[in-house]
Amino acid sequence: MIRPPIDLADALVVGVDFGTLSGRAVVVRAADGADLGSAVHAYTHAVVTDALPGRPDLRLPPDWALQVPSDYVDVLRHAVPGAVAAAGVDPARVVGIATDFTACTMVPTLRDGTPLNEVPDLADEPHAYTKLWRHHAAQPQANRINALAAERGESWLPRYGGFISSEWEFAKGLQILEEAPAVYARTERWVEAADWIVWQLCGRYVRNACSAGYKGILQDGAYPDRDFLGALNPAFAGFAETKVAHEIGELGTVAGTLTAEAAGWTGLPEGIAVAVGNVDAHVTAAAANAVRPGQMVAIMGTSTCHVMSSDVLREVPGMCGVVDGGIVSGLWGYEAGQSGVGDIFGWFVEHGVPPAYHEAARARGLDLHEYLTELAAGQAVGEHGLVALDWHSGNRSVLVDHELSGVVLGQTLATRPEDTYRALLEAIAFGTRMIVETFAASGVPVTELIVSGGLTRNALLMQIYADVTRLPLSVVEAGQGPALGSAIHAAVAAGVHPDVPTAAAATGRVREGAHLPDEESAKSYDALFAEYTRLHDHFGRGGDDVMHRLRAIRREARAQREGDLDA
Repeated sequence: MIRPPIDLADALVVGVDFGTLSGRAVVVRAADGADLGSAVHAYTHAVVTDALPGRPDLRLPPDWALQVPSDYVDVLRHAVPGAVAAAGVDPARVVGIATDFTACTMVPTLRDGTPLNEVPDLADEPHAYTKLWRHHAAQPQANRINALAAERGESWLPRYGGFISSEWEFAKGLQILEEAPAVYARTERWVEAADWIVWQLCGRYVRNACSAGYKGILQDGAYPDRDFLGALNPAFAGFAETKVAHEIGELGTVAGTLTAEAAGWTGLPEGIAVAVGNVDAHVTAAAANAVRPGQMVAIMGTSTCHVMSSDVLREVPGMCGVVDGGIVSGLWGYEAGQSGVGDIFGWFVEHGVPPAYHEAARARGLDLHEYLTELAAGQAVGEHGLVALDWHSGNRSVLVDHELSGVVLGQTLATRPEDTYRALLEAIAFGTRMIVETFAASGVPVTELIVSGGLTRNALLMQIYADVTRLPLSVVEAGQGPALGSAIHAAVAAGVHPDVPTAAAATGRVREGAHLPDEESAKSYDALFAEYTRLHDHFGRGGDDVMHRLRAIRREARAQREGDLDA
């Protein structure tokens, strides 16, 4: 399709960020990153954790988290046109679109990209659905992968801090093989959702270098070999070469052009550039103009992902991976993370706060998070007498163990909800300090912490982060950091900017030094962090395996109950 030339100074790009519960689109002026309009569309099926959609009788075991791929297409149908309408612009000015996704969110498909849950005879098979990043039921498979890799001295294992996560491609794929071999046999492609949505936009399957490196164990151009995979399970030997391996697309390059069908969904011009897919956290580094060594970006939402670039290659215990060009070309990209953040605060507000607090918050015109934050902010550091472990959704870094669980220690009959809420805020900050110190001890120093996401609006939490880490805290000013990051990559793919660092410098939005550490508070937090570290190592490094034993008891009890119901 031939389009009339567009003045690049007038060109627009669209960035779409696919999160855990919704997708959001932004329309951005390509030259300077001005946010002109945005829209959000919630997934119809949200996160499937209890039973398959429309089948309450098909219950899911603990630690499962599925999604429905058609929800992602609905974001293209609703959020993109909505953002264009909100911007009040002519869609003919749009020259490119780019997307980012949660990782590792995996879609089992046929060779043509059809999700297996859309195949009629597989609609009632749980393993045919998308496995969301926080699907942690593959922990036994991850444990075996790690043990075998350590035993054999696999060269790729240190690049992931010594652990492969249950969230990642190989553990989830092995789980399907061993629990649903018929579904595994029907899986012709095992596709990151980040690449699946690009496939829907341009009709071409390109595997992005970011997901392939961090979640697909692609190092130095190779996946784990047949011999290793076959030692895990003989039927798994060909997994990488038959279901995973595919053409790799570098970040910021063109995957293809918008198809007529996708143009109909989005209202954008057919034939515009569609950028190679990316991961929500990594793409946000561009929005923060944080593409230089030492700048760690924490993307805070339901979970937190920490990413940073460096000019050195080091082995960092418990990191989620180090990938050449994993964030920007020419630098090593590092990733770490915390599996539960906003989810933990949401859980506590939903289940741990009495009605009187709800009523008081309403009377003040505040939501419950705001009300609890206001009460907690009046406390001195340590006044609540508590310390918590932020493992309610397991530990991603630095222990890489999703069988771990949350702890709040020190509660008494005088403990109030705001005390526990503040302890949970602090636990999240302690988890980040653990990550920062592990990087520094490994020769990858962090000099600045840059935060993105809705939680940046909580000034107390941001100040706790600065005090706990003793780092200046900068804040990404864009309301939709990942979506802006995607838009920046779209501008590069469309040729408006020559590369991602240049585009980030021109369009990134960050308020530097928004929160500075207070030394007196930092000293007080040192004492609490010492207690956090003792608990962290006791429960996470072999002092007491009670969390794993409780998980096993839970699974056995659930299986017994389900068996009794079936009988």
